[in-house]
This record gives sequence, structure tokens and C-alpha cells, in this order.
Amino acid sequence: MSSISSVGTTTSALSSAITGSSSSSTGSSTSSTGTSVANISGTGILSSLGLGSGLDVSSIITALVNAAEAAPQAAITSQTDTDDNQIAGLTALSTALTGLQTALTELTSSTTYQTYTAAFSANSTSASGVGTASTLPDATPGSYSVDVTQLAAAQTSVSSAYGSGAAVGAGTLDISVGSNTLDVSVSSSDTLQTIAANINSAAASGGVGVTAAVVAGQNGDQLVLTSSQTGTANAFSVSAASGSSSGLSSLATELETPSTAAADAELTVDGIPITSATDNVSGALTGVTLNLTSTGTSTLTVSQSTTPITTAVNDFVTAYNTYNSEVSELSSYDSSTGEAGVLLGDPTLDAIQNQISQVISSTVNGNSIGNLATLGITRNSDGSLSLDSTTLSNALSSDPSAVQNLFASTNGVGTQLSSLVTNYNSSTGIIQTRISDLDTDVTGLQSQQTALNARMATYQEQLVKQYTNLDTLMSSLNNTSSYLTDLEKQSTSSSSS
Repeated sequence: MSSISSVGTTTSALSSAITGSSSSSTGSSTSSTGTSVANISGTGILSSLGLGSGLDVSSIITALVNAAEAAPQAAITSQTDTDDNQIAGLTALSTALTGLQTALTELTSSTTYQTYTAAFSANSTSASGVGTASTLPDATPGSYSVDVTQLAAAQTSVSSAYGSGAAVGAGTLDISVGSNTLDVSVSSSDTLQTIAANINSAAASGGVGVTAAVVAGQNGDQLVLTSSQTGTANAFSVSAASGSSSGLSSLATELETPSTAAADAELTVDGIPITSATDNVSGALTGVTLNLTSTGTSTLTVSQSTTPITTAVNDFVTAYNTYNSEVSELSSYDSSTGEAGVLLGDPTLDAIQNQISQVISSTVNGNSIGNLATLGITRNSDGSLSLDSTTLSNALSSDPSAVQNLFASTNGVGTQLSSLVTNYNSSTGIIQTRISDLDTDVTGLQSQQTALNARMATYQEQLVKQYTNLDTLMSSLNNTSSYLTDLEKQSTSSSSS
């Protein structure tokens, strides 16, 4: 009877094990979903379960964990995929708008419309006339008659010939350029080479614009002094200080008389006389520098360069078409496959497309050209733009300021588009704000995933404990059953005998 009582107690314990009333410890895991069962199974815990009960415990526990995990895991995965796709789509949209913004900055910049060319007409002595010219953005288009009567020159003075290595005589050479004077000491044994070296050294340290050199000619060595800069203001004078030798005084007298006198450039622009210390004449015409190379008369023509404008318009069309291609893909739908772009139906994308389209088709009030189509920029069936280069060229030739006004005025197409794109695509705009919010949501989903993994790991541990208890009880029942069977056989055998 004690054995039968034991069976009843064991059956009660089995019931408790199956209902999970046994205590269990808690734990956490940050491993990805579905890996906890495999990890415990790999240790031999699950593989040893079921020996007492004869059940496939490993498969049962895996199925129970997967069932509990399926719904929350599906929700996390689905939302993460949705967020990631939207982030990718909005980032692609932002990149396309950034490219468009770059082109719009070029299209609306005043520098694009303030580039000028300047050139001299040919004359009887040169194909380039009296020189070349360069411009700044503040130049004014026009034609000017330029008559150059004299080019600027630097003073040059040359001494008489001396025998190689001959001394000149002791004393001091005084060389003056404007208010600056060099005092160059000369010893009784100094040659022209020594004097030239001393002059150059003193000029460099004293900041006086004169250089010295010795030329070995057929008649002997000759000292050559040259102004560092052209113009009469940079002429120099040479004298020997009191007490200098007669030889040095003679050298000073020779150098005092220039072989080439310092001279300013002299010219007239439309009859107005102008002088310049150099052949690079700036300030005579606003925004224009004349680079004179010869005397004579030429016509200087200053005109607006349309090349930067043409380049900017082409860059705009290219950037817009890149943007159009990107948004078409993002909002696409293939009815045959059911595949849709990641931003199909997205309100932000729809708003951007509609507003940009309206500006592209708009008319600029007060502008003689009126709209992009009249300028040669038309829309194709797929939403892209085409440019008629001939129509644009004709407009630039006839009225470049109207083209500038069409794009870059306060209500110009380029100005409106630039403002619109900036509002959407700035660091505080709706696109970046949405991307930031989605990033935050993804971070939250990662935390949810970590928590889910921890819960499933704990749940699995609980199941392992429960089925461990079940195995133990089933093994005890089997042992009891075997004992009772043996006892019954013994009793039967005794009765028959």
C-alpha cells in the first residue's frame, strides 16, 4: 500500500511540473531572436531531456518559444524595415535636392551675370592692337578708342668701359630713388663687380628700387644700373660724396646720365589723357585693366560674357533631371509586379513635387521672356526638362539682363526654387527632421529587440526547468511501474504454486 500511495504522490508532483508551478530563475540575453534555444541545446541540456519521458523536448521548447516570439518579432521587423526604407528614400531625395540647390546657387549668383570680356581691335602693327585687357565684375559694356603714345620704361644707366679687375677709386656712391638714398662705400681696391655686389646688398636691405650688374663687353666691363620699377617716380640719381676720388666721381657722373630715361605710359581713352607708372593701366575704366604692349590706336570693346550663363542654365537642367529621375523612382509603381517605390504616396515627396512643378511652369511678371518655355526650357512627358540651346543663345544675344531677371530676380524662377528647396532640405527642414525622427524610432526598435531577446531567453530557461522536472517524475513513475509489475508477477507465481 505504501507503493500505491507513492504513485499518487508522484502523480500530483507530475501535475505541478506540467503546470509550471516550480520556481525558476530569471536571466537576460542580448542575442538575436531564435538563438537562445540553439545555444542551450548545444550545451547538451535539451539533448538530454526526454530520456525519462520519451518526448522530443527540444522540438517542443523550440516551438513554444517561437510561438511566443513570432508576433512581437514580426512587428519589430516590419516596423524596422519600414523605417529603414523611409530613411533610405528621404536620404536619396535630400541628395537629389542638394544637387539641385547647387545648380540653383550658380544660376542665381550675380557673378554668373557679371562676367565680361574685353579686347582690342587689330591695328596696322598688331593683330591684338595695343595690348590686352582683363575685367572685373563691375565692368561696364561699351566701346572705347584707346591711343597709346608712350609705353612705361624703367631707367637704365651705363658706365664707360673698364679693364677687367680694374679698381675705380675710393669714396662713397650716393644713389637716390625718390626720398630714399643708398650710401655705398667703395674702397680703393674695389672693382666694378665688387661695387655692383655692394649696391645690390644695400638696395635689398634698404628697400631702394635699383639693381646693379656688370656686363663684359668688347671694350671691357661696364656697370649697369636699372630701376626695379617703371615710371618717372622710380627714376634714380647717382652722385659721389664729398672727398671721393676722381675715378669714383667720374663713374657717378656717367651713371647720372641715363641711357634709357624712366617714363610713364601715356595714352588717351576717348580723347581723355591718362598716365600710368606701368603698362598695366587700372582705374582708367571701371572694372577694366589695360595691359599695354605697343603704341598706336585701337578700339577696346567690353562686352558681357554669356558663357557662364549658358553653363549655369545647362547645369540647372542637368541637376533638375537628376532630381526628377530620383523622385520618379521613389514614387514609382509597377502594376505587373506590384512593386512600389519606397516613398509612393509620401506626403512630403508629393508636396515637393507639386510645388517645384508649379514654379517650373510659372510666369515671371514684368519679364519680357516670361517663362522657361519661351527661353527654350520645356518639359517632357516623363517630367524631365529639355533645353533648346539656339533659343537660349538668341535670348542671351538680344537681352541678357532679361535672362538674369527671369532666373535671379526676387520673384525669378531660380530664386523661388532655391527658397523652396532650402525650406525642405535645410538642417532644420522637414526632410532632415523626419530622418532624425525615424532614426530615433529605429533606436527604440533596437531596444525593443534587445528586451524581446531577453524575455525569450528567460522563457526558454523556464521551459527547460519544467521539462527537466517532468523527465525526473516520468522516470520515477516508470521505476514504480516496473516494481509493481515485478511484485504482481511474484504474487501470481506464489499463488499457483
